[in-house]
Amino acid sequence: MNQVRINWEVRADVAHFCAHAKSMGREQSYLTPPMGCAIWDILKSECTVVTGPVTSHVALGHELRHCFEGHFHR
Repeated sequence: MNQVRINWEVRADVAHFCAHAKSMGREQSYLTPPMGCAIWDILKSECTVVTGPVTSHVALGHELRHCFEGHFHR
C-alpha cells in the first residue's frame, strides 16, 4: 500500500460505530469497546480513520498504521 488517501472522521459514537463497522459481537464490543478504527475503501485506495472527539497521538497513530499495514493484530 504505497499510495493511500487518508480521511479522519471524528464521531461521538466511535465505540458503537467501529464495533458495527468491524462486525464485533455484542459481548466483545462491551468488554473491549474500540477507541477507534480504520476502514478501507479498496476501490478508491482510501482509508478512513475514525476516532472520538478526545483521542491521543498513540490511538491516532495506531489506526493510521492499519491504513498502511492492514490487520496486524493477529
